[in-house]
Amino acid sequence: MNRRGRLEAAAGVLLCALGYGLAHRDSYEVRTVLATAGGCQMATDIYEPRSGPPQGSVVLFHGLAANKKVMSFTAQEFANQELRVFVPDLPGHGRTPGPYSATRADSCADAFLRNLVARKAIAPERTILGGHSLGGAIAIRAARAIPVAGVIAISPAPMQAVPGFSEEMILFHDAPPLPPHSLVLTGQWEPGPIKLLGRRLVASASDSSSRYQLIPGTSHVSILFSAGTFLAVRAWTAQLLGTSPDAPFPRNMPALASILGIAGLAILVPPFLREANTRDRDSAVKHPLRPSEDTPPFFRGLLLSGLAGVAAALVLASRFIPVRFVGLVHGDYLAVFLFLSGLLILAGYRKSLPPWPWVPASPLVASCASALVLVLLFAGWFELTFYEAWLTPARWLRFPLLLLLVFPWQLAEEILLGRPASSPDGRRLAKALALRALVYVALFAGIRYFHSGAILLFLLLAYFVVFSLLQRIACDLVRFRTQSPAAAAIFGAILLAAFALAIFPVA
Repeated sequence: MNRRGRLEAAAGVLLCALGYGLAHRDSYEVRTVLATAGGCQMATDIYEPRSGPPQGSVVLFHGLAANKKVMSFTAQEFANQELRVFVPDLPGHGRTPGPYSATRADSCADAFLRNLVARKAIAPERTILGGHSLGGAIAIRAARAIPVAGVIAISPAPMQAVPGFSEEMILFHDAPPLPPHSLVLTGQWEPGPIKLLGRRLVASASDSSSRYQLIPGTSHVSILFSAGTFLAVRAWTAQLLGTSPDAPFPRNMPALASILGIAGLAILVPPFLREANTRDRDSAVKHPLRPSEDTPPFFRGLLLSGLAGVAAALVLASRFIPVRFVGLVHGDYLAVFLFLSGLLILAGYRKSLPPWPWVPASPLVASCASALVLVLLFAGWFELTFYEAWLTPARWLRFPLLLLLVFPWQLAEEILLGRPASSPDGRRLAKALALRALVYVALFAGIRYFHSGAILLFLLLAYFVVFSLLQRIACDLVRFRTQSPAAAAIFGAILLAAFALAIFPVA
């Protein structure tokens, strides 16, 4: 390794070390138990008060495509107020087995709460129910049957028809009255329908004990880590349970820690990929392809990709091809969409496909091995800081099928982009992002106008953008080193399949 490589490695390790320190500045007493109630087995984290006996309890529910790890910072804030906090993984999320459905998550949460009361683990009159997004809606619904001290609903998911959300996007269609003493928070940069729902919930309350508050400068996810959110939550908790309004904020910074670690790993990945994937300088000479076959005209390929995306959306809207067999909530729609789009593009450019003997085994093995190492590395980092990304056996069982479904799209992309001139290749990266943007516009148009209900693909858009950028840069490096479109395609498909398995609930 040369001097530059050593400096890059040192910078990457330093950022990861800094991120780890920020994620674990404060230590909390946390137990993880398997809570069984109503036929549901939910992995549950229990946070104990920082000092002394608990003054009350909080039960927190996470959102769709999230897990209890995402709620850890909120749980720590409540623990600092001398409260015992229960945070379960809802069905199909995190460490709790599936299947997930909104109805099952609702019934499991209700059974979980009743079980805590029956065991005298909580006293309802000294308990606050809280939740984010799906969890906010569940907290409101759970308080119907069990009177609690109050509810804190952060960006609750829509439970009634509002402009901008089709019926298929609404998780619950029987919105209950808002319980007394409810605080409803939404972010300034939320989707409009979620803010509208929050205002409507409080406006329709039967008494004046509830309040709606907009948290400035926050989005649907960042609201969980905002100081404004915790000031509002702390004041509400002090009002309901008499806790100290001057309790310290948690010093841990999981969101920033995760970002720093991703940056550090992004610095470490290129040297690793260069070492793991041998540069084949003679491939183009040994196995020449005609220029027209190697690099199809890009704008013609862009047009074909857009048409393929529209055609795939139309086929899925017809329900001609089933998607539920994948077993991922809304990830099934994405996987089958990419499969159909990729096949259509490959059919249009079948003459540009290299013959199978041109694909040597060595680059394929190296690219597969390096992709799996990256999957484990990034999953481990998220586990340490922000999100339960470590794949469970149920998710690994879905991996082969998902890999087969997303591979045609990855191979089609490699064919359309052609060989990189260098690594990194800025022009090729720009083309790839334009290609993906066009196809994803067709995907979102299908969801919006054909009413598939795959709302997660909207809510997770920012994560897909970041993932696409990092994945594409890594794929370009593998392609440049191996000169093999198949090696780069299988590398990218492994990363995409693992990402989908980590982020979508198990259905």
